[in-house]
This record gives sequence, C-alpha cells and structure tokens, in this order.
Amino acid sequence: MAEEGESRGAALVTGASGGIGLELARQLAARGHDLWLTARSAGKLAEAAAALSQAHGVKVEVVAGDLADPRGPARLAEALAARGVVPEVLVNNAGVGAHGAYAEQGVEALLGLLQLNVTSVAELTRRLLPAMVARGRGRVLNVASTAAFVPGPFMAAYYASKAFVLSLSVALNEELRGSGVTVTALCPGATHTGFDAAAGLSGSRLFRSGVMEAGPVARAGVEGMLAGKAVVVPGLRNKLLSGSAGLGPRWLTAKVARALQDPADMA
Repeated sequence: MAEEGESRGAALVTGASGGIGLELARQLAARGHDLWLTARSAGKLAEAAAALSQAHGVKVEVVAGDLADPRGPARLAEALAARGVVPEVLVNNAGVGAHGAYAEQGVEALLGLLQLNVTSVAELTRRLLPAMVARGRGRVLNVASTAAFVPGPFMAAYYASKAFVLSLSVALNEELRGSGVTVTALCPGATHTGFDAAAGLSGSRLFRSGVMEAGPVARAGVEGMLAGKAVVVPGLRNKLLSGSAGLGPRWLTAKVARALQDPADMA
C-alpha cells in the first residue's frame, strides 16, 4: 500500500469496470498511482473505485462515459481538465469485439467498434500526449491483441482495429524516443474476461485452450509499460504464436485464424 504523499501521479484507465481494465487499474494502484476510471457503467465503476481505494490507499475517482460515442473522448478530456487532472499514465483499454460474417454485421455496430477501438484510442492519446511531452515524462499503454499480428476472418474489423493500435503504438514509441514519454502496446491472447461471451466467441476453438487469466496479463502490461517497451505479449504460447505470424504468407495466417473462430466450427 502506498503511504500518504507517495502517489506517483494520476493514471487514467478506460474500460476499467472489469476484466483486463480493472486488473490494470489494480496494478497501477498497487504501485501508488491515483486513479481516474472510466467506462459506461457508473455503478460498476463506483464499486471498483471503492475496492481499489480501500485496498491500496490511493485516490480513485470515476468519470462515466461512452467512448463509442464520437463525442466521448473530447468529453472525457474536458471533464479531466475541469478538475485540473493531468494524467501521467494513460491506459487505453476500452474495446469491443464482434464475431460473424462481415457482410452480415450491422453497420451501426461496426461503426461503434471502429470508434471505440480505433478513433477513441487515437484521439484520447492525441489529447493527453502533449502535456506528457511538455512535462518530460509519461506512459501510454494501449491494449491491442495478438489479433493485431494476423488477418481475422469472421472478426475482420476487430483484428484490423487491433493492427491499427499496434502500429500506432510502436510508431509513437519510436517518435517519442528521448522525450521521457513512452507508448506500449499490450497484446494479450485469449483471456478470461467475459470478452468471448460479449463478442459471441464462446465455444470457439480460440477459447477452448491456452486461455490466460486477466491478472497476469495486466501485470505483464504494466511492467512492460514502466520499462518503456514498445510491445508486450504476455504468455509463452502467445509469444510463440505472434512471433510465428510473420513467418508465413498472410493468406495462410488468415486460414489459421479462420479455423479458430469459424462459426461453422463452434462447439
């Protein structure tokens, strides 16, 4: 637990009401960071805030909001500014998946996925990065996925969105070299979070074996972020899979990804 006066600066965590986001918040609180948590569910955020504050002795505030709304990132940045909060750590964790044939997915749902997974990550990073650069220190952790390394039939938009997050993160980390600010992409594989149920992936081969728990994923992410790493892939199995993704042609990796999540093969 951090002693009074030991806070290491404010950390903003999006999608913090559960899963990897909540575990990332827990890891940061354990290291003495005051927290600002955001997600759509005010009730779940309040519960998480109370538990984290009691367990780690840090200040935890919540700002409920929807980053799938195009106005969401600006509203969040404005809410922080109105409270005089200048985050030293930004964790872009909020995201959503969608499983099924691309041609059959709802257009509004598709646009919401792209807004949350791509546009909000890019915008919120852009809005908060200048203050970090001016201060000469800061950390950004963007939650991508092992999906970022390959094309993903039947989850085409999700895989493409995470490829964007990975590419943006690695590019910014190099762009900011020597500034005191780093950007890290956390690329977990299948993880027990409820994501599979929300995305319609329960019973897929992807979630039948080798699934990690959210705690170890978050710990690897925060440790890698604090070390200034550009990319963190937690778990030996995930490292091997992501490392081998570039060894074969993209048409072949797409076939492998299809075999893991083809609706025709769902249990």
